[in-house]
Amino acid sequence: MLLSHNFNLFNNELPALNREQFAQIFIDGLSDRDKLSCNSIDNPHWIVEIIFSKQTFTAEQIGKICGELLANKRRGDFGNKSNSEKAADILLLGGMKTTPALGSPSSLQPGEWGVDVVETNSAAEFLTALGWSSRIAQKPVESIFKIEIKGEQ
Repeated sequence: MLLSHNFNLFNNELPALNREQFAQIFIDGLSDRDKLSCNSIDNPHWIVEIIFSKQTFTAEQIGKICGELLANKRRGDFGNKSNSEKAADILLLGGMKTTPALGSPSSLQPGEWGVDVVETNSAAEFLTALGWSSRIAQKPVESIFKIEIKGEQ
């Protein structure tokens, strides 16, 4: 599974994460789990690679774990803000690669999962702007997932 990061916040709601900071959240957070390994990768789009046992986990289960790790990190970042400010929503939009891979060895390969991790003020608005419903309309249910973690007041 490969993760990318879409930081869709524009008013300094949370500090932006560079590639290394983003990767480290998952490298640290998954380090003590059996049948999982995680590392950063050198790719223009993808940042993190997670290798997991498909007999132990589904891609969606790994996505949920990753969402919780990022949400917990961001709640810590958010802890210094006033109660009137809202934490960002987090989306994990996963899809299994079904087309031929691009040339790079760090590109998503057929049968692998790519997950766009999105931080945004409004998950609903982001999904609408993306056209999520129409994008997934013809895809098999088992080849996609969407995990939404609402920002807390």
